Amino acid sequence: MTMTVRRRAFASVAAAALVAGGAAGFGLTEPMTQAYAQALPKTPIEAPEHPPGSFANVVDKVKPGVVAVKVKLDNSADDDDDSAGGPNLQQVPPQLREFFKRFGQGGPGGQGGRGMPQRGERGAVGSGFIISADGYVVTNNHVVDKAKTVQVTLDDNRTLDAKVIGKDPKTDIALLKITESGSYPYVQFGKGAPRVGDWVVAIGNPFGLGGTVTAGIVSARGRDIGAGPYDDFLQIDAPINKGNSGGPTFNVNGEVVGVNTAIASPSGGSVGLAFAIPAETVQTVVDQLRTDGKVVRGYLGVQVQPVTKDIADGLGLDKAKGALVDHAENGTPAAKAGLKSGDVIESVNGAPVNDARDLSRRIAGLKPGTEVKLAYLRGGKSDVATVELGTQPTDAKVASRSDSTSGGQARLGLSLAPASEIGLGDEGVAVMDVDPDGPAAAKGIAQGDVILDVAGTSVSKPSEVQAQIRAAESNGRKAVLMRVKSAKGQTRFVAVALGKKEG
Repeated sequence: MTMTVRRRAFASVAAAALVAGGAAGFGLTEPMTQAYAQALPKTPIEAPEHPPGSFANVVDKVKPGVVAVKVKLDNSADDDDDSAGGPNLQQVPPQLREFFKRFGQGGPGGQGGRGMPQRGERGAVGSGFIISADGYVVTNNHVVDKAKTVQVTLDDNRTLDAKVIGKDPKTDIALLKITESGSYPYVQFGKGAPRVGDWVVAIGNPFGLGGTVTAGIVSARGRDIGAGPYDDFLQIDAPINKGNSGGPTFNVNGEVVGVNTAIASPSGGSVGLAFAIPAETVQTVVDQLRTDGKVVRGYLGVQVQPVTKDIADGLGLDKAKGALVDHAENGTPAAKAGLKSGDVIESVNGAPVNDARDLSRRIAGLKPGTEVKLAYLRGGKSDVATVELGTQPTDAKVASRSDSTSGGQARLGLSLAPASEIGLGDEGVAVMDVDPDGPAAAKGIAQGDVILDVAGTSVSKPSEVQAQIRAAESNGRKAVLMRVKSAKGQTRFVAVALGKKEG
């Protein structure tokens, strides 16, 4: 029995070798060649219906819920108005400005593509996806902003009218509703955030072609590209092009994990750097748009800035984490709760705050009237404030963040005088002159600025500034933190690293 098995195994190997290299190399006769050939399988080996790694099943499942969005714009819209196309282009990094120009009111995808607006027409084309059987559709705000009419084209090629239910420029999300009643195929949001390295599939309407599928992975999370106050993008490498804007990114289970919004590209085409709004953010916004037609955000009323390493050293912190309160606006929830300039907000309802941007998103994600507990550090001591959030004013900056950074060494390099003596207010020490090669100049301190406090202590004389610096040195601090008011009235914290003592 053993010999038979071995012979059959040899026969199979030899027959395969004959097919590959011919019988001559084995010195076999024609009858032997025919015998070995008979040992080969009589039927072809069938490939699996969907080979490993295929996204076909996912695409079949979700593609009917993805739509193309076509917009005719209000003729009164200003082509040169940056705000009409989404973010203010002056606030967008240069590598992204071309994207927003092309995806804004000029029309995602520009001119000349199949199904694209012809020259002279005013329109925009993007993507979207249906989230309910009664026809609610999610897309980008900059696709439908200032739209006169909106139409969506379904996967079965039906084109239907839709109306704008609500828009949120700050997150670039808009909610539409198909006007024709019916039961529509729809997709669902993911129940958890994707991890870096997870596979994702993007479906949309690039260049007006519709129904196009691309795949890649989540390259990074928490990206801030300067497009809005609550940036928290997923970075994906699935190819995204003009017209994909507003379309969905799916995980391998067919759940929406993001809404495609931006690409970083010198040419306007995909180079593997695309950004999607996380599904968690989208759901929060969509729920309010569906209910109220607008988004109302919580309001704390503080100006905050990042805690840099120098600032952390100046405050005696072990790590550069949290949000440093620059000042609390009078009459705001933060001021009423007792928060002050120099406080470092460390957590919201027990959840750690990583930085100023993180605090902004957390507060904005809560509804007005919500009561939150803010853990903060003041003068080296921890405390907790209970704050009832207000309603964010239209022009307010909720827990806004300053991007000021610091650097520099040793002495200040400043000439100082009491601010009250030179007509610059009743408090602080005025900067009369700045050594251009000194550490203060490197920090951005300029003539006409007023130093309000040093190391958390108010100052009114140059000698008090020097005293606080010496005290910081005596306490082993690596840097001293100063609150400075600019000539324009804006305040910020500046941390100056301390070097060797003079003399």
